Amino acid sequence: MGAAVPACEPLKASTLRALPRGGLAVTALGLGCAQIGGLFQPMPLDTAVAVLDAAWDAGIRYFDTAPYYGYTRSERRVGVYLAERERTAYRVSTKVGRLMVPAEAVAAEEFGYVAPLPFPARYDYGHDAILRSFEDSQQRLGIPRVDLLYVHDIGRYTHGAAHDLHWEALTRGGGFRALERLRREGRVGGIGLGVNEAAVVADALNEAELDAVLLAGRHTLLEQRALPLLDACARAGTAVVAAGPFNSGILAGGATFDYAAAPHEVVARVTALRDACARFAVPLTAAALQFPLAHPAVVSVVAGAQSPGQLRANVADFERSIPAEFWAALARDGLLDPASPVPAGH
Repeated sequence: MGAAVPACEPLKASTLRALPRGGLAVTALGLGCAQIGGLFQPMPLDTAVAVLDAAWDAGIRYFDTAPYYGYTRSERRVGVYLAERERTAYRVSTKVGRLMVPAEAVAAEEFGYVAPLPFPARYDYGHDAILRSFEDSQQRLGIPRVDLLYVHDIGRYTHGAAHDLHWEALTRGGGFRALERLRREGRVGGIGLGVNEAAVVADALNEAELDAVLLAGRHTLLEQRALPLLDACARAGTAVVAAGPFNSGILAGGATFDYAAAPHEVVARVTALRDACARFAVPLTAAALQFPLAHPAVVSVVAGAQSPGQLRANVADFERSIPAEFWAALARDGLLDPASPVPAGH
């Protein structure tokens, strides 16, 4: 079993954790704002504000959004909310790689977003499109300087056979150069990738100096196949933001894994994890939220919430005491990769 992190008091959601480069620090728990844009179910404006209020009241000061979330709805809502806060009091990340273009109408649900705004996406990872996407996000957020700017959903997981075309735009087409320019000019605090797969991050580390990588669902209580990548990020001084700690719902009582119905083998593994949690009276959600931060490359865990109550429950789980014996039992039972660092327990 990998070495545990040093013994300490339970982390607070508000604990600040510094990125290796750039002078940025983010809170140990961040708010993922896909749900603010209506992921899986509609979110009324008053509920969105209540979720953001609950996050702020809990000390969360890192907010991750994207143009794609609700077809610009998430950025608009997050921007209006944060505009009422002192700019130095929070960190915000958004993403590039899609241009949101106006349309006469969109379907009632598209790609999991319910009642999205009429601005569907067109992929473009080239130099000029990166700059345009960033400028559009500045307008929607009302923020001239974005703390972290991620390339969204590059990779074969999203693009399949079209990946090579998009990768060419990002590399030889100048997409990375545009990101580096924005960082050099101080218009963004750091650059990176926001993706669901490890392989493309490994490729990107050879193309640009990345400050951070938002990796969704690939280093979780359920799977640790990205460990070699996280180790490489630690060596490179690239921070990892562990998003999707519930693997799109299966670790939080849902039935979806990677945004689709969970296969039998995943359900069986989750059942074994739940049984292990029950033996120690540890909520599965608490274990899922706390596990990723044990790796030295990970600076923050980003999770969404559908309601203020769910947000507060996430914070309580994140700050809950979990004994070291629990993590040892998971490793002993083969439910964790033996090379994976685990929380020290408290």
